[in-house]
Amino acid sequence: MRQRLESSIRALAEHRGPRSSICLSDAARDVARRLAQSGAVEITQRGTVVDPDSDWTGPIRIRTTAS
Repeated sequence: MRQRLESSIRALAEHRGPRSSICLSDAARDVARRLAQSGAVEITQRGTVVDPDSDWTGPIRIRTTAS
C-alpha cells in the first residue's frame, strides 16, 4: 500500500508540474479508485456505491468487499 501511495503522489505531482501542488486527498482518491476498479473495495457517497470510473466530487467513504 505504501508503494501505491508513493507512486500516486509522485505521478499526480509530476502531472501538475513544478508550479502547482496536490492535496494528500488527491492521492488517496487515486488509490481508492484503483482499488475499487480491481474489486477490492467499494466507494460510496451517502451510502450509495459509486462507479469508480465516473467523475465524483465531495466526500467519499471506502469499504471492503470482503465478507
